[in-house]
Amino acid sequence: MLVDQDIFLRRLHELRSEHRDLDTVIERLVQHPLNQLQLQRLKKRKLMLKDEISHIENQLIPDNIA
Repeated sequence: MLVDQDIFLRRLHELRSEHRDLDTVIERLVQHPLNQLQLQRLKKRKLMLKDEISHIENQLIPDNIA
């Protein structure tokens, strides 16, 4: 179980990092909107990352309802 948790934590770190990077890129594109399609794709990717982060966090938090 500890190995699984390490894998989840590593993946969570990667996802959060990519999510922060996308924040920066999206912020720049909003300030200088040249390509709306690219902006929409980045926002969609960011939402998908957020969902995956939530899913992994839920896997790491033990379910206390027993």
